[in-house]
Amino acid sequence: MKLKDLEPAQLEQAANMLKAIAHPMRIAILSFLEDGKKLTVTEIHKLLNIEQSTTSHHLGILKDKGVLISKRDGKNTYYFLKHQQLSNIVDCVSKCTV
Repeated sequence: MKLKDLEPAQLEQAANMLKAIAHPMRIAILSFLEDGKKLTVTEIHKLLNIEQSTTSHHLGILKDKGVLISKRDGKNTYYFLKHQQLSNIVDCVSKCTV
């Protein structure tokens, strides 16, 4: 499907997803979740070296905008990319910043 074929509602959803991703910490979160990885908020906050509450805030935004989904397994909630193609955005942006 080409960009020109998207309905206005789909374009709005895509714009909201891009807005949600457009933050350094959130880009970092996406990079940790590439290749089908599933991580808990604790694992992500340790990787980012930021407060767990801040990590939860960023995860909530990404989940709310349809970038991430979560699955509960016992006491843990695992976060992962809703669409693996989203990791292409991180790759593209990283190549454009060199």
